[in-house]
Amino acid sequence: MKTRATVGRHPIHPMLIVFPIAFWIGSLICDAIYHLGPHNFFWKDVAFYLMTGGVIGALAAAIPGFIDYLGLQDRGIKRTATTHMVLNLIVVALFVFNLGIRLNGTPESGALDVILSVVGIAILSVSGWLGGHLVYVRGVGVSEHGGADSDEIPRRAA
Repeated sequence: MKTRATVGRHPIHPMLIVFPIAFWIGSLICDAIYHLGPHNFFWKDVAFYLMTGGVIGALAAAIPGFIDYLGLQDRGIKRTATTHMVLNLIVVALFVFNLGIRLNGTPESGALDVILSVVGIAILSVSGWLGGHLVYVRGVGVSEHGGADSDEIPRRAA
């Protein structure tokens, strides 16, 4: 089942999702370094900017993801994709709220920011599992035709 949002027959959504995932996990690691280490404010700043990059990256990934979503026909696949999308929207909302807390609070204002990051990444893990299920089990974004219609490089005869 091919996707609509592609570049050279390669789906865009999976190319972009790696950025928010990496940035949000990186922000949690920076928070851990801050809380478990010498409480250097540098790590809170890095966590803030990584979180901001994650939100921007998630919004960028959502555009081709939504375009692909609109092209889904199968009800079971659409239901799974809807759950995937709603969970991702919840994650983005959690991280936007987390940014607001960090912007208006102080680095030592408590552990709520870290708790929100942990919850966000836990929900993101479930959503990622559903995204993987859509691709690897249900075939969303995978070309139905291999061989001559695919982008494979033909092999030369030896």
